[in-house]
Amino acid sequence: MTSRTGAARAAENTTPEHTRSAGGRVLRRALAAVGAAVAALVLWAVAVPVAGIEVTAYRAGTLGPIGPVSIGASALAMGLAGWALLAVLERLMKRPGPVWTSVATAVMLLSLAGPLISTADSASMFVLLAMHLVVGVAVILVLAPTARRR
Repeated sequence: MTSRTGAARAAENTTPEHTRSAGGRVLRRALAAVGAAVAALVLWAVAVPVAGIEVTAYRAGTLGPIGPVSIGASALAMGLAGWALLAVLERLMKRPGPVWTSVATAVMLLSLAGPLISTADSASMFVLLAMHLVVGVAVILVLAPTARRR
């Protein structure tokens, strides 16, 4: 029987938990960003190909369709931006969770102005408002519980 020091036993007992929790946090944050994009794309698929709604908005002064690539990329970018902000706040604050949740909620609510002012018809506005809410709520609900305290 080999003898282990107290430090070796402590390292055995704490390292796997620390790794699992950090790895789980990273996985959950990645899933938040990807899940938000998938949710927006599912909503687009129901609205456009299934329901036959043409989702259009003004971009650079020209009315044009909003396709799945721009929807997926935008939603993924917002999820990653939320993750990045949370990571920065975790380095700067003792309790970043409430601050991040407040900022993320404010950003989501402000983002609703885009569909309100840039769409040409009410169907497009409804679909885009729903997408903004789905992405925002998904990111907030999944990322907020992952906030670490210092």
